[in-house]
Order: sequence, then structure tokens, then C-alpha cells
Amino acid sequence: MDDITARKDRLIEACFMHVPFDGWTETTLDMASQDSEGNKDAWRQLFDNKVSRAFAHYNQRADRMMAEAFYDWLDASDMPPPVHVKIRQLILIRLEAARPHKEVVRKSLSYLSRPEHAKLAATSLYATIDEMWRCAGDTSTDFNFYTKRASLSAVYSATLLAFLADDTDDMSKTEAFLDRRLADIAKIPSIKRPFMAAAQTFQQRVQERASRFAQKMANRR
Repeated sequence: MDDITARKDRLIEACFMHVPFDGWTETTLDMASQDSEGNKDAWRQLFDNKVSRAFAHYNQRADRMMAEAFYDWLDASDMPPPVHVKIRQLILIRLEAARPHKEVVRKSLSYLSRPEHAKLAATSLYATIDEMWRCAGDTSTDFNFYTKRASLSAVYSATLLAFLADDTDDMSKTEAFLDRRLADIAKIPSIKRPFMAAAQTFQQRVQERASRFAQKMANRR
């Protein structure tokens, strides 16, 4: 980790004391910057004077920590676990790390819910879901690449809300909710087959028509 990334990480960690009261704002970053850098304006240089850049780093840091903890868990496993177990573990690792800072998560969701942050919300969610699939060993590049990420986005988003409402000490309600959602996802392949067949047929027809059109144009020359 380079020095700039380490400084950004420390500043984001300092934000956790202030976000519950002031949200993701310049006020929060001023105070966190003073705490971590001894200069309330240091965040402006680190994050190009944009609160959204600081928030993006907060999400990237969480993704990085999730991946590191996951690989430690994977190294300690006796045998390679199946993909669905990896995905389950990745989600739980991510939520377990956020458990001491639930109010930060609530304020983060509130920040992302603003219309002007719609793009940031989408890119942040996609980055997290993509990191999960890559950690789990997914190498798909076809239609499955998108369906897997769309499905997991729905599961993770719903589980995050369940996590915020979970009042247990061991996240047992969150785990039970997650297991139900993953069980629903497991049913998707049998539902998806007819759609995939139709999509492939449509693609073939488009390609055939494009080929015939190109041949006609070539014959006219």
C-alpha cells in the first residue's frame, strides 16, 4: 500500500466518528482530516475537493478489506469451497466488518439515495458485487457475467437492509435472511434456460439477417 492510500484510509477511518452525526459532508471531512492529518483541509488535496471521491474511497477500502479477509479464510479452508459458499462468506465478511459502524452504513445509504448521487450509488454497488464474484473465482464473459451480478446485487442490497434491522448479537437474523435469498437465487438457472434459449435464437437470427444484408450490398457493387 502506498503512502497516499494509507493516508486516505486513515482519514476515512477517522470519518467513522463523525458520519453518524453529520453524514458524508464537508463538515465531517474537515473534522476527520483534522483528526488524522492535523489539518482540516488536507482531505481536499487527497480527494480532489470532492466529498464523493472520499465516499468512493470508503467503498473501495471496504471492498479491499473484504477481499483480504476472504483470502485469509480461503487459505485456512481444508478444501476449496463451492462458489455459493464463497459468495455467502464474502457477504458476511463485508457485513461483519460494518457491524461496529451501522450508523455509518445508514448515513451512507442516505447519501447515495440523493438523485445527484445515482451514478455513484450504481458504480459503488457494481464495484462491490464485481469484487465478490472475482474473489469467488468467476471468469464468465458471456450473458452469465451480467445475470450473476444482477442477481447478487439484489441479494446483497436486500441483505444489507436486513443487516441494519438485525438486533441479534451474532447476526443470526442476517444470516438466515441471506440463506433464504441465496436459496431463491439457486432456483434461477431452471427459470433462466427458456429465456437464454430465446435470446440465443434471437441473436442467431440477427446475425443471419446482417450477413444476408452484407451479401446483398456486396453483390450490388
